[in-house]
Amino acid sequence: MHAHSPWRVRDFRVLFGATVLSQLGSSVGYVAVPLIAVVALDARPAQVGALASLSTIAFLLIGLPAGAWVDRMRQRRVLIVADLARAALFASVPLAWTLDALTLGQLYLVVLLAGGATVFFDVGSQSVLPQLVGRDGLVQANAAVVSLIAAGNVAGRGAGGALVQSLTAPLAVAGTSLAYLASALRLTAIRRTPPPPPAPRSRVRLGAQIGAGLRHVLGNRELRALALTAALGNLGSQIVNTMLPILFVRDLGLPAGALGLFWAAGGAGLLVGARCAGPIAARLGFGRTLGLVGICMAPAGLLVPLLDRGPWLWLAAAGWALALFKTGLDNVLGVSLRQRMTPDHLLGRMNATFRFLLTGALALGAAVAGLVGELAGVQITLWVGAAFMATAFLPVWFSPVRTRRELPVQERAVELARR
Repeated sequence: MHAHSPWRVRDFRVLFGATVLSQLGSSVGYVAVPLIAVVALDARPAQVGALASLSTIAFLLIGLPAGAWVDRMRQRRVLIVADLARAALFASVPLAWTLDALTLGQLYLVVLLAGGATVFFDVGSQSVLPQLVGRDGLVQANAAVVSLIAAGNVAGRGAGGALVQSLTAPLAVAGTSLAYLASALRLTAIRRTPPPPPAPRSRVRLGAQIGAGLRHVLGNRELRALALTAALGNLGSQIVNTMLPILFVRDLGLPAGALGLFWAAGGAGLLVGARCAGPIAARLGFGRTLGLVGICMAPAGLLVPLLDRGPWLWLAAAGWALALFKTGLDNVLGVSLRQRMTPDHLLGRMNATFRFLLTGALALGAAVAGLVGELAGVQITLWVGAAFMATAFLPVWFSPVRTRRELPVQERAVELARR
């Protein structure tokens, strides 16, 4: 095993195991919740768009202060409370369905509050990772985490489609609740995480702390380009994803299992991209890899709007998998770069700023999908989303990131000291 392998760190293995369970629950819920709205509650495109938007809008509402709060708190406690909150919220859905009391309003509330818990979980897990594995273990650790997310997309979304088809969507959501509960229990096995920094005699105002995180990201050309490329990619993929349940189930009359398998194909692409990120970057350099893969793979997203029955379904699935290959590679290298370019005391705020921008793009994409879908139809909406996916690589391509070969530790320290 490599000297800097994160797998040597017990607490990383515990965190990874908990993330397995959390991602499985999220993937099943990703399939089941919109299908509840479409099939059980007869939701229109605008209502499905609103549901998807509410699931991520918390990053716009509390994403930035969450980073400052996480920098002040013990991350393990943050992660456990977030998982317990999500478990309770999703458990309410099958309970209400059993009592014949489930409404679209309840689904809106559940995804909104669960999204708030996810803000803290995502920021906390990304912030604690460098402290658990060290800067030299980040590429391997992030590759493992992104690969896990991709595998969850394959197994979880495939299983989600099968569970919805066999057990009904509300009962599949019960599996999401149990997975979050199991994740919280697993996180209790983390022995220790670094304590929050001691409170200064004169505590810095929250607004000033948020501003420091924003200046760190938006004032750096490389971090700004990474954020913009990821945000545009998220915007496009969310527009597409929001319309897929309507296209599959209502317009094409395909079973829920087919939708789960289509999403699983994207998860397979994400997984392969994550596993290839480290070896390709070691040969070409981080920036060159991001640029070349972007210009070669991103246009494959234009195949997705061709989705129809027969061979067109397979062609669209191939395009989706290739586009997600690029996303998987970007996630590993982009997250590793931004973590290695950020000092420890800014990690929470840097991650919160990225999550604010990236997940805010998801909320905006869902809203755009609902609006365009209602006014122009599902097919036009898919083309809009695909266009964003195909051009998302441009900010990185025209930035210094494209020529970057990752700095050794000593040079990174000098660079940070000069800022």
